[in-house]
Amino acid sequence: MALQDASATVRSLADQTAEKIIKRIIDKGLEKGAKLDNEKVLCETLNVGRSTLREAVRMLASRNILTVRHGSGIYVSDKLGIPDDPLGFTFVKDKRKLVFDLLEFRRIIEPPICAMAAIYATPEDVDKLNELAHEVDRLILAGESHSDADAAFHSHIGYMSRNSVMPKIEPIIFNAISLFIKVTGAVLKNETIEDHRGIIEAIAKHDPMRASDAMLLHIVHNRSAIDDLEKVDFES
Repeated sequence: MALQDASATVRSLADQTAEKIIKRIIDKGLEKGAKLDNEKVLCETLNVGRSTLREAVRMLASRNILTVRHGSGIYVSDKLGIPDDPLGFTFVKDKRKLVFDLLEFRRIIEPPICAMAAIYATPEDVDKLNELAHEVDRLILAGESHSDADAAFHSHIGYMSRNSVMPKIEPIIFNAISLFIKVTGAVLKNETIEDHRGIIEAIAKHDPMRASDAMLLHIVHNRSAIDDLEKVDFES
């Protein structure tokens, strides 16, 4: 039991150390391929032992954040990014610009995808979309986080479009939705519910133009919510 407790402690300290290394990369503005300080300096700076540091580095290497070159040192990975953040949004310092850019990306991509969904949607597809929308509604009205449910709603629209590329870029949309809800404090409650209903109605009627417009309106509402906020903590 003591051995297990000790192992858990090392793991917890290694996790904390890994997060400190990520913060160090961001704060120092280290680019892909940049070399970190040597082990001795890192241990002193982070106030940890060599074994803890090495475990933290191993964890970050497995997440494509660091690369260890034996005999050379520790470097920021050329494939900077982690599994739930494949494009490395964690490392974008200007979160305000990132929110706007992600909304702009969605404005370009999602309306035509929604139009395609209206063309190819089956009755079963529409039933599923309704279920996902109801779950978003339930969470919003209960005052609970609806980020994942909202992402699932938009993901299903991508599936309904029958476009094979959409699954590859869905992480971008997921990040956009999650970040938007976080920085706005989920202010768009009624708008989200109403917008989703409009999208579903257009898709159910197989009206691609109306579906595209409904999705565009949804994104415009998101953009307006950001514009209306006087102060948002984008860095938290």
